[in-house]
This record gives sequence, C-alpha cells and structure tokens, in this order.
Amino acid sequence: MNKDVAPRLGWWQQTWRLTAAAVVGIPAWLYTGVLLHRQGDGPGPWFHFGDPLVALACLLALVWRRRFPLAVAMTVTIASTASALAAGAGLVALGSIATRRRPVEIGVVALTYVAAAQFAVQVYPVESPPGTWWIQLTMPAMTAGIAVAVGMAIGARRVEVRSLRERAESAEREQNARAAQARALERNRIAREMHDVLAHRISLVAMQAGVLDHRGDLSAEENRVLVRGIAEGSHQALEELRDVLGVLRAEPGHPEPPQPSLDRIPDLVADARSSGLDVTLTTTVGESPSDVVGRTCYRVVQEGLTNAAKHAPGAPVHITLEGSAGSRLDVSVRNSPPTHTPGTPRTVRQHPASGFGLLGLTERVGLAGGTLHHHPTPGHGYLLTAQLPWPNPTHEKRT
Repeated sequence: MNKDVAPRLGWWQQTWRLTAAAVVGIPAWLYTGVLLHRQGDGPGPWFHFGDPLVALACLLALVWRRRFPLAVAMTVTIASTASALAAGAGLVALGSIATRRRPVEIGVVALTYVAAAQFAVQVYPVESPPGTWWIQLTMPAMTAGIAVAVGMAIGARRVEVRSLRERAESAEREQNARAAQARALERNRIAREMHDVLAHRISLVAMQAGVLDHRGDLSAEENRVLVRGIAEGSHQALEELRDVLGVLRAEPGHPEPPQPSLDRIPDLVADARSSGLDVTLTTTVGESPSDVVGRTCYRVVQEGLTNAAKHAPGAPVHITLEGSAGSRLDVSVRNSPPTHTPGTPRTVRQHPASGFGLLGLTERVGLAGGTLHHHPTPGHGYLLTAQLPWPNPTHEKRT
C-alpha cells in the first residue's frame, strides 16, 4: 500500500467536509452580490445559476481528492476562477494537497490559487478603488498560506499516527515472537529433562537384563526380583516415552544434568532461607509422584520463590503441597506484601531464576496436563497455584 495515499473517508466524514467547504464559499458569494447591488448593475444570470453550478461541480470533484490529489487540486483551483461560491472548495483542495507535504506540488497549486484569484475579479464587473492591487494580491496569498499550514499540520499528524500504529503493531509482533520463543525453549528444556530420565531407566533395565543373562546361579526369588524390576522399569520408560513424544529436542550433544524433583523441594526451601527469605513449607504429600509431575512441581515452587525475592523483598512466603496418588497434586506459593520497596538496598540475596518466567511455567504445567493460576491477593500480596494430575502408578495407560 502506498503510504502517500490517505485512508478513505466514510460518508459522514466526507459529507461534513464538503459542507464546510460550501459554507466557507457562501460569504464570498454573498459579498460579491452586495458589491454588484451597490454599483447598480445587479447580479446577472451567471451569478444566480452559473456560479452555483460551478461550485457544485468543484464540490463533487473533491470527493476524489484523495485518489487523484494533484489533478483534483489543479482542476478545482482553476475552476474557482469563474465562481465566487467555489472559494471554499479551492481552499479545501489546497489544504488537501498540502497534507502530502510535497513542496513542489504545494507551490504549484498555491501559485495557481493566487493567480486564479486575480482573474476572478474579471468575471464580475466589480470596481476596485485605485491603489488596492496589493490587497487583491495579499488576501489570496494569506488565505492560501493558512490553508497550506493547516494541511501540513494535518499531514504531519497523519504520519505520526501511522508511525505510532506501525510501532504498536511491530511491538505486538515482537512480543508474540518472544512468547513463542519462550514456549519453544521451555518445550526443549522439558524434552532434555525427559531424555535424561528415560536414558537412566533404560540403562537400569539393560543392566538388570544383563545380570539375568550372565548369572546362572541366581535363586528363583532373585530371578523374580530382577524380572519384576525389568517389567516395572520398562513400564515407567514407556510412560516417559509417551510424554516426550512430539516435543523437539534442541541443541543435541549438550545434555543437562539430571533435574531435581519433588524430593528436592526441602533443599530448595533451605537454600532460599539461607539467602535471607522467610519461607515456610507445609506438605501433606507422603508418596513420590512421577518424575514429570515432580519436576513440574519443583519448577512451580522455584518460580514462586524467585518472584517473591524479586518483587516482594522481605515478605514471608508460605509454600503448600497437598495431594495423593490417584487424585492430583496441588501446589501454592503465597507471599505477603513486601516489607521494603523492590530495588532498594537490602541484605537478601537474589534467588536464582528458574528459567523462562510465568510464560514458560504455564507451558510446562500445560504439557504435564495441569493448570497454572497467578494473581494478586488482597493486601498487595501474590498467589501462585498449580494443579497437576497424579495418576495411580499401578494404573496402566491405555492407547
């Protein structure tokens, strides 16, 4: 789309602009009629019929001024020579061409307007006092200058609005791109974690199978233990494989160390306390969920502690873990209002970031089949909660 072409106007916008152009020309038309009456000649047929028809044609031509700006401006300016009522249409045409802010076009149309005003006095036999030629030249030049100034101001505002709109659209596109990148990176991170766990389980299964193959002196009970371990490890590996399918692995060849799970949350809380945070942990979880649920729960707690240390320094933080196998695992991290303003000097060390913030955490929880919520609480605190599915480990997944 050509940026020099102004947006099309609606019918109401077009109507009031044309009406304003007609109203501006009415005083000039009436003043010409009064002068003709004073001279005793009286307005002729052209004044009553020809002049309004030319003005009407100029107003109709203004409808296409944004599609053909230069052609319409020149046509209306020249035609206004034969019509006093078309003076307003000529000014609107000059102001419209000035919105394009092209000096050559503006100069040509403005000179044509001033020259047309000099020839317009020949249409009606109006006698001018001697020595007033400079008034006949100055007045059209002043009105043309005002129309050009208004048009250029409108054009500058139009460019500024277009620039702000483009910047807003660009910022929105960049925000969407950053969000998509954060989701992709979080998916890749989850894939790396699952890969490490899956590789560990397969290694255990292979080791147990190797023991069965090389040890012929095992008792029946020992054989049953190994076979049961192989069956359970294979089943868990299949569950992990179903979870990791469809998630791309980024940067192959750079494996990460094994990721922490639910059993590492007390260590995480202890580390937060040592850094200066006032953290309380309440848990009723007595079993160990799957590695996917455990890692996700760990990341939720880690992100909650990170945000509390960053945005609510000195505020008490309360962590609650509830749930059981066959139901779900509920995680909540609630912090009270900050005791001092973020960014002010304090003794609390910044807690290490957990990854990609709440956006990435939402993606992680969603991939685990759960839901994440976060919102301010009454009293300027904050609450981060997650609900994670916790299927019964003895329940077989069905395809």
